[in-house]
Amino acid sequence: MAIGHVTIVGLGLIGSSIARAVHERMPDVTVTGHDVSADVREQARRLGFCDAITDDAATAVAAADLVILAVPVGRMAAAAAAIAPGLKPGAIVSDVGSSKSSVADALAKALPGHVVIPAHPVAGTENSGPAAGFATLFDGRWCIVTPAADAPADAVAALTGFWEALGAKVDLMDAAHHDMVLAVTSHLPHLIAYTIVGTASELEEVTESEVIKYSAGGFRDFTRIAASDPVMWRDVFLANKDAVLETLQRFNEDLTVLQQAIRRGDAAKLEDWFTRTRAIRRSIIEQGQDDAAPDFGRKH
Repeated sequence: MAIGHVTIVGLGLIGSSIARAVHERMPDVTVTGHDVSADVREQARRLGFCDAITDDAATAVAAADLVILAVPVGRMAAAAAAIAPGLKPGAIVSDVGSSKSSVADALAKALPGHVVIPAHPVAGTENSGPAAGFATLFDGRWCIVTPAADAPADAVAALTGFWEALGAKVDLMDAAHHDMVLAVTSHLPHLIAYTIVGTASELEEVTESEVIKYSAGGFRDFTRIAASDPVMWRDVFLANKDAVLETLQRFNEDLTVLQQAIRRGDAAKLEDWFTRTRAIRRSIIEQGQDDAAPDFGRKH
C-alpha cells in the first residue's frame, strides 16, 4: 500500500511532531490536520506544519490513506466515531496511545469494517501543545505496532514503513504484552513521580521554596516526569489499570524488601540491589535510548 495522504487528528506534541516529521522526511505526502479545540486548530494554522487544517473531523479524513488519532486514550472512541462517516474504504486507522488493549477494543467497536492497526511511538517530552512538537522526536526511538491477528499484511507493512520513514525503529507486539511492558517502563515511573512530587509539596516541615531550592538532584528529575500532560496520564492509568495495578503490587513488595533492609542495617542487600539496577542504566545507554553525558546531557 502507498501512503500519499496522512490525516492527523489531535495536534498536540505527538500529532504536531508527526506532521513536522512527515514534511521533513516524506515531502511528497500531503498532511491534513484536525483538532477538537478551535484554539489548537488556530495555533496549528499559524505554525503551518500541516498542508490543511479542517474544522470537521470527517472532512479531514476524506482523502486520507492513513489516519492517526493522536488524542488521549480516553477520547479514542469519540475521535473514531467522529471520523467514521468520512473514512474511505481501505484507509488505515492508527493511533499513538500508551495503552493498546483498550484502544484496540474502542477503535474496533467504533470502526467496524475498517482497517485498524494500533501503534505507540515510545517518545515524548514533558511539554504539550502544537508548539511543543519537533520533527526529530522519533529519531532512534521505538514505535510498537500491535496489529490484530487478522490485520492485512500490506497495511501492517505500510504502517511500519511510515514510522521507519519518520526515523523510528519498529517492533510488532501483542497488545496485552505491550500494556504490561509499558506499565513497567513508563506508567509506573510516572505514577511514582506524581506521588513523590505531590508528597514533597504536602510536607509541612519543608517549605515550597526549600523544595525548589534544593531540587538539583533526583527530585528535579521526578518533577520533569510529573510535569507531563495530566489529562493524557489520567486516561492512561484508567485505560491500563489492570497492568498498572499488577506492576504496582510487585513494586510495593520490592519496596517492602528495601524498607526492611534499611531498618535492619543490611548493607549487603542494599548494595546488591543498587548494583543490579545500575547495570540496567548502562544497558539503556548502550542501546542508544539515553545520553551517557554527565547530568543526562543537560546543557548549562
